[in-house]
Order: sequence, then structure tokens, then C-alpha cells
Amino acid sequence: MTTGVLIVDDDELIRIGLRAIIDAQPDLSVLAEAADGAEVPPLVARHRPDVVLMDVRMPGIDGIQATRHLLATSADPPRVLVVTTFANDEYVYEALRAGASGFLLKRARPAEVVEAVRVVAAGESLLFPAAIRQLVGAYGPAGGDQLRAARLTDREAEVLRLMTTGRSNPEIAADLVVGVETVKTHVGNVLAKLGVRDRTQAVIAAYESGFVTPSG
Repeated sequence: MTTGVLIVDDDELIRIGLRAIIDAQPDLSVLAEAADGAEVPPLVARHRPDVVLMDVRMPGIDGIQATRHLLATSADPPRVLVVTTFANDEYVYEALRAGASGFLLKRARPAEVVEAVRVVAAGESLLFPAAIRQLVGAYGPAGGDQLRAARLTDREAEVLRLMTTGRSNPEIAADLVVGVETVKTHVGNVLAKLGVRDRTQAVIAAYESGFVTPSG
């Protein structure tokens, strides 16, 4: 199956470059482009992309606002992959907290762009766990009670701890010596109990609650 992508960036050269990279892959396809976050809702409704490559800083509706609005108003929203110039950026962290599944640097190599889109579309592993840990350490509030209220079982907590390291479902299954389907069930339970849609938000909740710490 082909993964459909929507590119959102106010820089036309960036859009052209990303389109060339993505359309060169047999399993990826650019469905549409937008120059402002305000264009995202109608384009998502029309084209139903699997992944949105979202510039975090735009002069109109920025990537944070667009991501938050998209996830709040769409019944089945696509994954959002933030595209940014700087990795250690509070805008990036706020976009992740708003619901983005990961981020990608604009200077990334073509192979990294392709891999990031595939990882986010699959949703079974965390994109750049070390970088997300650094962002939480720099900008994340502490003392949240999301984990306490979730009442995770011991096994679910163990799975969440492994998720924070960026392990995929097969890797977690190997660590715990259980089947991949069992891990998928635990991951689904963790997401449901935390009230989040994917691994990135679960990991952010784990850090912000003190369940794990950015320092390790």
C-alpha cells in the first residue's frame, strides 16, 4: 500500500525538495501541498493523507495551531511529522505536545526523510527518542499526574518504560520474551489509559509525570 503525504511549508523550495524525495519512493506519494496551516483541514478532508509534513514556523497559522486543530476536529486524523530548522526548539516541543508524532530537520538527508515518514506512518516505534528526551528536559513541565491517574498495570508500566527508549513492538517483545501481538495489546492499553493517540504523547506523559527522567 502507498503512504499518502501532505506537505505544509511556506517555503516553496522546501516543498519542491520534499516532494522530489517522497515521490521518488514506490511506497510513498505526495497528495497535495499547502503554504499555510489554514489550508490543512480542507486538504486533509479532500485527500485523506496518512502523514502530514508540517512546518512548525509559518507566518499565518503555524504548525502548532494547525496540528492542534487537526487532531481536535478530524475523526481519523493523519500522523503529523513536524519539519523544523532547529531540533532543540520550544516550538517543536509544543507541536509534539499538541499531538505531532515526531519531528524532522530540514537539513535531513533524503534517506532520513523517507525513513521518518515510514516510521511515523507505521506508528510502532518512537522517532528520535534521544532528541525527544532532550526537548522534555529543556521545556517540559514536571509533576504531572497523568500516569498516576492512568493506573497502569506493572506490565503496562514496563512496556511504557521500554517505549521511552524508542524500542519497536518486536524489540519490546524480545526484551520481555512475549509475543508481538501481546505487546501490541499492552501498547494499546497504555495509550487508551493515558488518553493519547500515539507513542510520542505517551512518552512525553511518562517524562512529565516523573515516571522516567530525561537524565535517565
